[in-house]
Amino acid sequence: MWFKNLQIYRLPANWDMSAERLEEQLAKKPFHPCGSQDMESRGWLSPLNNEVLVHAVGGQWLVSLGFEHRLLPSAVVKQEADERAEEMAEQQGYKLGRKQMKELREQVTQELLPRAFTRRRRMFAWIDPVNGWLVIDAASQSKAEDVLEHLRHTLDSFPLTLLRTERSPVSAMADWLAGGEAPDGFTIDQDCELRSIGEDKAAVRYVRHTLEGDEVKGHLEAGKLPTRLALTFDDRISFVLTEKLEIKRLDFLDVVRDQIDGEKDDAEALFNAEFALMTGELAQLLPAVVQALGGEVVAAPAEAKAETGPAVKTAPSEAAASVVADDPPF
Repeated sequence: MWFKNLQIYRLPANWDMSAERLEEQLAKKPFHPCGSQDMESRGWLSPLNNEVLVHAVGGQWLVSLGFEHRLLPSAVVKQEADERAEEMAEQQGYKLGRKQMKELREQVTQELLPRAFTRRRRMFAWIDPVNGWLVIDAASQSKAEDVLEHLRHTLDSFPLTLLRTERSPVSAMADWLAGGEAPDGFTIDQDCELRSIGEDKAAVRYVRHTLEGDEVKGHLEAGKLPTRLALTFDDRISFVLTEKLEIKRLDFLDVVRDQIDGEKDDAEALFNAEFALMTGELAQLLPAVVQALGGEVVAAPAEAKAETGPAVKTAPSEAAASVVADDPPF
């Protein structure tokens, strides 16, 4: 039970919810497999695959949203519909019109859906009711929105805001790189991405490459801004901070993982130990990140509503710095 990515949200200080009440409300929308004519199904699953939907350890809660998708590519539907349309055209002596083709594709879809394979996945969300954190293990805010949307549909009241800080991650990361020093408790690692704010959107990526010296400073002086920076916190957790205040490539180092006896025979006990250790470490990391970014911007009461944001290539084995303009590798 180790999160890989963190999409970070804030619960209000007065959020009135208990694990028991949350369990009751999640039970209203449990996960069910796709019906014969359903393209997708989603609902709440037990994190431990038992009957408990809210897994609580030491006052920290874990919930899991399950998804099932039918794999019916549109190309398959089109091919089958086109073949039938040709047969019908030969019989009728004329081609099907646009409306008829649309109806035919819908008919083919209904016939093929029950035979289509399904694929399941799940997403986890950690809720810290004491400190007001809700953290989703998702690679992007758009993917995290799937969980948030279902929470809104499930809960009677769900006030939520994105985490906001006094300084933007871009501004702070630029200062850290320019000064060659991270804030207290952090060290700068060897992965970074800088992007131009000009129309060309040129980007420079450093992967396993030293960020010290004049090269990176030269890019900063030329107007490129850091959008991703690899950091390590307290020699215990490494991660990549993004311009959207996302934490990616989260990795708990051996000094943390070695605290758990990996030979535990009880799978539930091992799961609980990992979850407790993970949340304990993140409870130290999140406030430190906020502090490094100048502190938290507290939303006014009228603003306390859900906010959402927009919707890995393998790093090379040797040091590299390249100028590119496509999606980042980390």
